Amino acid sequence: MRGMMMDFPLTLPTILERAGKLFGKVEIASRKPDRSLVRYTYADFYRRARRLARALELAGVKRGDRVATLMWNHARHFEAYFGIPATGAVLHTLNLRLHEDAFAYVINHAQDRFLIVDDLLLPLYEKVRDKVKFERVIVTPFGGAEIPAGMENYEDFLAGADDNFEYPQIDENEAAAMCFTSGTTGFAKGVLYSHRALVLHSLAEATVDAFGMSQHDTVLPACSMFHANAWGVPFTAAMVGAKLVFPGPNLDAESVLDLIEQERVTIACAVPTVWIGILAALEKSPQRWKFTNEVRVPVGGTAPSEALIRGLDKFGFHIRHLWGMTETAPLGTLCQVRSHMKDWSADEQYAVRVKQGYPAPFVELRIRGENGITPWDGETPGEVEVRGPWVARCYYNSPEDNHRWTEDGWFKTGDVACIDEDGYVKIVDRAKDLIKSGGEWISSVDLENSLMAHPAVLEAAVISVPHPKWDERPLAVVVLKEGRQATPEELRAFLATKFAKWQLPDAFVFVEQIPKTSVGKFLKIALRKKYANWNWQAGA
Repeated sequence: MRGMMMDFPLTLPTILERAGKLFGKVEIASRKPDRSLVRYTYADFYRRARRLARALELAGVKRGDRVATLMWNHARHFEAYFGIPATGAVLHTLNLRLHEDAFAYVINHAQDRFLIVDDLLLPLYEKVRDKVKFERVIVTPFGGAEIPAGMENYEDFLAGADDNFEYPQIDENEAAAMCFTSGTTGFAKGVLYSHRALVLHSLAEATVDAFGMSQHDTVLPACSMFHANAWGVPFTAAMVGAKLVFPGPNLDAESVLDLIEQERVTIACAVPTVWIGILAALEKSPQRWKFTNEVRVPVGGTAPSEALIRGLDKFGFHIRHLWGMTETAPLGTLCQVRSHMKDWSADEQYAVRVKQGYPAPFVELRIRGENGITPWDGETPGEVEVRGPWVARCYYNSPEDNHRWTEDGWFKTGDVACIDEDGYVKIVDRAKDLIKSGGEWISSVDLENSLMAHPAVLEAAVISVPHPKWDERPLAVVVLKEGRQATPEELRAFLATKFAKWQLPDAFVFVEQIPKTSVGKFLKIALRKKYANWNWQAGA
């Protein structure tokens, strides 16, 4: 017997309509590059997002077309988050940190038709302009830069439309948004999110044990809107009607703290590297900022240290550890101290809080070791496999990468972890020797292959080494060919033609030989042990 509930589609236009009709008086603040604040309301956002949808419709955008954004965190990007999917088109957020070759690749692979770009980011677009084919380029007057001929002003684009937009009948399983992975192994891979996935993700994210977001909150999304859906924060905030405070490109510690104090932020989202700087600023000038409320701090991208969690607690900033990835939209796990742990000692509770946590509602997770699925003993490691309603079932137009899914439909994350008896996950290593720096992945294999293309290099192994600010940074261990010479500066310049600046090794060590396994692979465990206490300042 089937139930008798309505077949009501879970789509982003439903969230947009809710935000406009119920929360029209709630404020949205955006910081410009000059640090001034521009304010408007959800009523304004609602009208402008619908106007953007109508403008795109009149411009010929069809269902399923990809519309790219190259933008910082601000209100116009928020409008694009809803205005583009409202037409049935697909929002494609472009990662402005990619190297220009990878940047051009994802645009072409996605077959983006239109581009909405901040005026200050036009130099990035110019680097790939001759390698991509956008039909129209629409420029947001964000920083006051001059808009080049042949491009359109975003405000003029909206003004050219009317307010007679009517939503198409969108199936909840149609694509709403697209984001590419960081391209750590080969080319970046596209993840195509459905309306249904994003709505369900928002509902789960709003729960008390996750972000705990409500209409009474003021939310600062300092997590990039160009990567992993800004952790889903824009969608969730609109759904619950929370006040939003967008930081723009100003993510230095003082700027973020000024916003938190001025706007009385209650939820602030950013990667640990941002919070490391914030803690240092608070410790340096503890009397500079006066906070009237405590701040919940959802943290993802990389694991925050116990020292960071403890340090921020002293100032009323309470980290909530999360784990996820582009393929999981991105919420996979959440970490809260559970009810039966409330009487534990502070040290015992901190030991829990540094873990990645337990699966979010409707997300299922398992660990596969050498002998199959591992027990929940907190010790046996294996690769994390995950499935759920907002987990990708394949990559966009990349059938060669379908090996990332098991035969029974679980996604193989590449992260190595263990899970304890309470279901808390702890990442213990990373598969394929990936390096995570400032919340972004760096491929050691890609760097090694490029280094060994240098005429003076015989062998090269790149490893992750702990870093006080960026969590990890790449260190290259190099064997030169007999009779050949090369300097770190020369090798770095050689790599810079293929990699973004933040992906380059910070240091190079020249050795006579690299230790290897019995089958001839680089023995990176030995290298990491040898250089674990690397002094970045001294370079030794």
